[in-house]
Amino acid sequence: MQPDLTAPPRSQDRRALRSRAALMAAAVRLVSERGTTAVPVTDLTEAADVSRQVLYLQFGDRDVLLVEAAADLVRRELLAEAEAKAEDDGDSDAFSGVLAMARHFAAHRSFYRAMLTGSCAFAMTRTLNGLFGAANAKTVRELFGELDEQVARDLGAFVAGGTGAVVNDWLIDGADPLDPLDPEELARRLLRLAPVFTGRGRTAPFGGPE
Repeated sequence: MQPDLTAPPRSQDRRALRSRAALMAAAVRLVSERGTTAVPVTDLTEAADVSRQVLYLQFGDRDVLLVEAAADLVRRELLAEAEAKAEDDGDSDAFSGVLAMARHFAAHRSFYRAMLTGSCAFAMTRTLNGLFGAANAKTVRELFGELDEQVARDLGAFVAGGTGAVVNDWLIDGADPLDPLDPEELARRLLRLAPVFTGRGRTAPFGGPE
C-alpha cells in the first residue's frame, strides 16, 4: 500500500521531524543541483547529516523521500501561500493565482523536471494531481454548484490532470533547460483554456473571475 503523500505527515517527536525536514531539504537541493533523481542514498543522508537507517525508517526508500519532498515543497511554498492570500484578500483574479503557480514551478524547474522524468515520475505525477485536485474542490463547487461527492472529486482530478499536462509540457519540452522560463506565458496558456470549461464571465480554476 502506497503512503498518502497528499496529506501532511502526522505529528512526531521533534528529533524525528527535524530529521524528516533535513532529508527533504537535502533531496530538493541535490536533485535540483544534479538535475536527476539518481542521487545515491549515501549522498542524501550525508547532506542531511543523518544515518541511512533514519532515511529508511522515515520514508522506506529513496523514491518515497523524493516524492514526499516534492509534496512538502508544494504545500509550503505554493498551496499554503495561496490559502493565506485567499484569506487576506478574498477571491483574487485568476491571472495572479495561475501566475503564482507558474512562478513556483519556474523557480524550481530543475527539481520538478528531474522528478517528472526520473525513476519516480509516475508517483510524482499522481501526488501532484492529488494535491491540486484537492485544492480545486472549492472552485469546482463554485463553478458547477452542488455535485455528488464522487463527481466533485473526479472533476477536481480532471482539472488538475489537464493542468498538469500543460505544466509538464512547459517544464520538460519547452525552452532549453538552461534558458529561463516565462511564467506569464504559462499563465496565459492556462487561462485561455478556462472559457472552454467554464463559459465566459464565470470563475476560472485556481482563482477568481477570469
